[in-house]
Amino acid sequence: MAEDTSEQPQQQPEGRAQLTLGARLPVRKIVLGTLSAVLIFAVASGSWATLSEGTFSGGQWRDFIIAGLSTGSLYALIALGYTLVYGILFIINFAHGEVFMAGAFTAFFLARDMSEAGFLNDNPILAILILILGAGLTSSVIAILLERLAYRPLRGSPRLVPLITAIGASLFLQYTFRGLYGPQTRGYPNVELLDGKIDLFGMPIGKTQLLAIVAALILMGALYFFVNKTKAGRAMRAVGEDREIASLMGIDVDRTIVTTFAIGGMLAGAAGVLWALNFGQVSFQMGFIPGIKAFTAAVLGGIGSITGAALGGVMVGFLEAVAPPLLLGGAAVESLFQLKDVMAFSILVLVLIFRPGGLLGSSEAEKV
Repeated sequence: MAEDTSEQPQQQPEGRAQLTLGARLPVRKIVLGTLSAVLIFAVASGSWATLSEGTFSGGQWRDFIIAGLSTGSLYALIALGYTLVYGILFIINFAHGEVFMAGAFTAFFLARDMSEAGFLNDNPILAILILILGAGLTSSVIAILLERLAYRPLRGSPRLVPLITAIGASLFLQYTFRGLYGPQTRGYPNVELLDGKIDLFGMPIGKTQLLAIVAALILMGALYFFVNKTKAGRAMRAVGEDREIASLMGIDVDRTIVTTFAIGGMLAGAAGVLWALNFGQVSFQMGFIPGIKAFTAAVLGGIGSITGAALGGVMVGFLEAVAPPLLLGGAAVESLFQLKDVMAFSILVLVLIFRPGGLLGSSEAEKV
């Protein structure tokens, strides 16, 4: 009897079949889709409960939005320092929050002396410009020293090494200024010109808030022009693309990197003065939380992108001001506005889950 030589379907081992089935299932998409549905439901139900109960008036919502935009403008200025350094060295400068603190805290003593001499209120516009310039120069010098002493010797090292160094530099600066200026929180001198509100297009807005928004727009516009229209800005972009080729083209890489740190530090110092004028106090710990939120803003917008950092800063400020009352206002949550930090850091987690490259970056996480 002849053997049946026709092909018989080969039966796979049970374990291998299960593995193949598991590999074919889009597990990540299923998890992300489920999480998205849960988030949409939570946002929709929380917002409906708050708005239907009329927990807050229209004037209060307006104040929330304005406060979010002004604080977000300051986050954007700080975030630019993160994104500039990352764009050229591909490291996260976690000491940048302390660079921000150093400018604001140092300018406090200048503001106090000008206030005692009467110059602060007699010539408020000139005094504020002097404060911003003084804070910017202080932060710029500290940023340059950080690059020269902490980061330059580590070029070419694995990325984890500069990251750990940045955390150490952050703690070093924080407690150095604690020793120099004391542990107490200092009340910032009052500028009478900035007291009260001004009516802008029918909306009352605090003068310090308006100053923060306008100053941030001017500084961000100046940075955008510098990076895109000047020779030094083109050199920065070239070094960010490829340091070795930029060096072969005659660009002084070290000078360009120092310039990048100096600009980021100057923006952080200016943001420090505007922050102190808005919130009325400074301390040696004031840079940590704003620094982390600015890093969140840089990641949200797409770290390495100047436009993304600006957009991310405004979005983080807006969401942390509006999200707590909108999502939780109808749930009678106590200490509602103390949860704004939770909202900001939740944004960071969600961005890393759904779009690691940020809004204006790539959709996939960068592979190290």
